[in-house]
Amino acid sequence: MAEIGPVEYMIVAFPGNKFRGEIAPALANLVESNTIRIIDLAFVGKDAEGDVVAFELSDLDPDMQESIGGLDPETGGLLNDDDLMAAAEELEPNSSAALLVWEDVWAAELAQAIRDADGVVLDIERVPHDVVQAALDWAAANTAGKES
Repeated sequence: MAEIGPVEYMIVAFPGNKFRGEIAPALANLVESNTIRIIDLAFVGKDAEGDVVAFELSDLDPDMQESIGGLDPETGGLLNDDDLMAAAEELEPNSSAALLVWEDVWAAELAQAIRDADGVVLDIERVPHDVVQAALDWAAANTAGKES
């Protein structure tokens, strides 16, 4: 059995419970291109009174299931009730969140090569989009006119 590549997770909140499935096509493209493999996917919500509900894909209404079609996790069960309740605690009333765990299939070969070389990853972090964009904007503004 091939070793698993790096695994990541994210929690995406939807204030006002406005989760309508627009993200599903982008995820489906990543799955179809073998860039990622979805391991687990769950949802939590908080109503206007602050009551929490947690659910899996199979618990969604049929229209929502159809809009997310093809994203059924291969494994599931990695996210537990504690994970879902911890995510729900961070939500404002009348909001929801999707919790996604995926394998970076694209990086599996590199991860295996690092392990085979007895390498140890000391740090890895995702740089927030806003930070990268600000740096690129600064660089563009400070190099404009300097190129010949």
